[in-house]
Amino acid sequence: MQTTFSAIGTIHTPFTRLEGMPIQPSGAREVKGTIILEPQYEEGLRDLDGFSHIILIYHFHRSKGYRLTVKPFLDNVARGLFATRAPRRPNPIGLSIVELVRIEGPNVHVRGIDVLDGTPLLDIKPWVPTFDVRENVRAGWLDKNQKNSRSIKSDHRFVESRPEE
Repeated sequence: MQTTFSAIGTIHTPFTRLEGMPIQPSGAREVKGTIILEPQYEEGLRDLDGFSHIILIYHFHRSKGYRLTVKPFLDNVARGLFATRAPRRPNPIGLSIVELVRIEGPNVHVRGIDVLDGTPLLDIKPWVPTFDVRENVRAGWLDKNQKNSRSIKSDHRFVESRPEE
């Protein structure tokens, strides 16, 4: 079944290259970005300014192809793709929870953004603690390594032109 999405805006960040950028929002806590919504979607921002954080759903527009096993940034062992947040996926869709700084017309200013400049935005949803936080959670193989997400940076392994190791 074929599904088509259209971008509702564009995410702008200081990151123009994959290599060296944060691998998760936790590693980009102070990084500022701006989302520029297409004019026809601006009215949809009404009432969003009351939320401290938002969920961004976006298209990994520079991601081509995928493998069902990958060596993720936070491990040296090949893992099943769906047990990772690797960007090269059958459907290259990303998700980030970021701090909402302010809204000015169709421009949404955020902090804690970890995506490439020019990334197409598919949707915005409010982050709601009661809905989105779970108790007694497990992070599988990431239980021992997730704290490293603040310091590890992206490297060549998910760049199309370089083979994964």
